[in-house]
Amino acid sequence: MMTLRDLINKLLGRETASANTARERLQLVLAHDRVDMSSLTTDLLDKMRKEILDVVAKYVEIDFEEVAVSLETEDRMTALVANLPIKRTIDGEIKFKKTDKTDKANKDIKK
Repeated sequence: MMTLRDLINKLLGRETASANTARERLQLVLAHDRVDMSSLTTDLLDKMRKEILDVVAKYVEIDFEEVAVSLETEDRMTALVANLPIKRTIDGEIKFKKTDKTDKANKDIKK
């Protein structure tokens, strides 16, 4: 969108400031990104959800009643977030790879 200042500068033959040009380009990129996200229809999200659950269910037993899959947007970035409560692995117990982050989780689970 052209501002009054841009119109006057154009009429007087002045070049547009590079900041204004950069801002306009960024707005176009952001608008393009938003349009792409609109292509994620409910049907497509349902298919993705089903496929994710099918793959995860090969390895662990999931509490399907508590599954939550959603799109979350923060700072102009959209993420597919899947909360899949795991009851146990197919062989009967949940195993964690030991890291600093999982130490606390393992202690909490064993309680």
